[in-house]
Amino acid sequence: MFLSDFRKEFYERVLLLVASDVDALCACKILQALFQCDHVQYTLVPVSGWQELETAFLEHKDQFQYFVLINCGANVDLLEILQPEEDTFFFICDTHRPINVVNVYNETQIKLLVKQDDDFEIPAYDDIFRDEEEDEDDSGNESDRSEPSGKRKRFEEDIMERTMKRRQRREWEARRREILFDYEQYEYHGTSSAMVMFDLAWIMSKDLNDMLWWAIVGLTDQWVQDKITQMKYVTDIGTLQRHVSRHNHRNEDEENSLSIDCMRIAFEYDLRLALYQHWSLFESLCNTCYTSASLKLWSVQGQKRLQEFFADMGLPLKQVKQKFNSMDISLKENLQEMIEESASKFGMKNLRVQTFSIHFGFKNKFLASDIVYATASLMENIEKDEPGADNFIKALDSLSRSNLDKLHQGLELAKKQLRATQQTVASCICTNLVISQGPFLYCYLMEGTPDVKLFSKPVSLCLLSKYLLKSFVCSTKNKRCKLLPLIVAAPMDVEQGTVIMVGIPPETESSDKKNFFGRAFEKAAESTNSRTLHNHFDMSIIELKMEDRSKFLDALISLLS
Repeated sequence: MFLSDFRKEFYERVLLLVASDVDALCACKILQALFQCDHVQYTLVPVSGWQELETAFLEHKDQFQYFVLINCGANVDLLEILQPEEDTFFFICDTHRPINVVNVYNETQIKLLVKQDDDFEIPAYDDIFRDEEEDEDDSGNESDRSEPSGKRKRFEEDIMERTMKRRQRREWEARRREILFDYEQYEYHGTSSAMVMFDLAWIMSKDLNDMLWWAIVGLTDQWVQDKITQMKYVTDIGTLQRHVSRHNHRNEDEENSLSIDCMRIAFEYDLRLALYQHWSLFESLCNTCYTSASLKLWSVQGQKRLQEFFADMGLPLKQVKQKFNSMDISLKENLQEMIEESASKFGMKNLRVQTFSIHFGFKNKFLASDIVYATASLMENIEKDEPGADNFIKALDSLSRSNLDKLHQGLELAKKQLRATQQTVASCICTNLVISQGPFLYCYLMEGTPDVKLFSKPVSLCLLSKYLLKSFVCSTKNKRCKLLPLIVAAPMDVEQGTVIMVGIPPETESSDKKNFFGRAFEKAAESTNSRTLHNHFDMSIIELKMEDRSKFLDALISLLS
């Protein structure tokens, strides 16, 4: 059931169950701020998959009546999985689509916090649910055969009626299966949870500039992770831009001007270069997926094109290889226009993107994408062998402006991870590790590959897969291969002999970002009895026993051919 009255239905002592992604962290920050305003007691538990969610629920179900789930729980029958008491209530704010129909039509225990104008395409209630009373008539007792002819006639009519009802029920069930298959076939993402939470704050007249910034970072995370279409991104940017104008409007008169130490958010058309203001321009161009794939930087020819690109802009290598902050001011003044002009000559027509920046005083300026990379890298940090919950808390802290040291730590980590991702992409393409399997492309990162431990983490593996597919599409001459989806597998736990596998949709301009691998993985695992674990909130990520990999892939090939 969709939540209609936020204020009446939403506030009690609650348990917050938050998924491990940047959008969920941002939504969590907004909700924490709202709870603080109203002195609501809550307990926060990070959950990285279904197993942790179930464990957390079992541990806390006796102390709590209200559970808030952020970016988890919408796309499964939650009551079936958790088997809660009748006086337990779940508030679900989740971008995963499609939403499970039982969650939609449950009137009592499930409340969905979603943007109402999203296109859900939910099947009608009567098409998928049928009253049990209707079926009870079908199994009536048959009367004695030796009866007077009047009764016999009624008895025959009765049988006819029952036969008709059974046939209608079979037809209804077949239609129901078809409707549910069409509805559940593809996995995709709806409006950012951070944006939904910001809307909630705005409705309650409690929205602050900090909350608005977290909503922006949540949306940017969806764009960086390639979860939404460009059209959806631009529409949502427009919505947030109106709020930015409202919160960051500065009157010219001295009395109303903001202190320079205040936080300011501004809308910008900025370069699509990862972390370039905190890195060197050279490093950023080499480690941004869009520029690296367009220039084919893994090849000698690509490196030459990069030198030509800098020459075309008239930028000396000495300048582009030093930190962006240290570049000559005269060069930085028209840098965006220079880069954009040269980029279009080299086939990079979309090098500028609509985004937002944040200023803290004179010194600190960050783009929304900088925060996304930094927070994600802190959450999947593999340098210290710390538990996932510790990394989660560090990532959550980095979103507060009082913790700029943690944010800078995240930026340094993000640079290392972007380098590792780009080097892995280059090595996969140069050694022809991406193989066409018929209906899809496949790449397996072998044990011993540099940085392979990083890619046992779901967000890092998804980002690598997207970068790899984009680069492969730019490098291959085979037109058919350009239209294929990609599956990437990496070692998960060497001792247990498991691999993590992710499937992503084809890389096309008109892509609707809908992913069919979730259902395909389930069916392939069923048909081969492969030992798989569907533990991730994204259905298109699974864990699999190493020995079952080949039979699982064979089943996928025959299923998708």
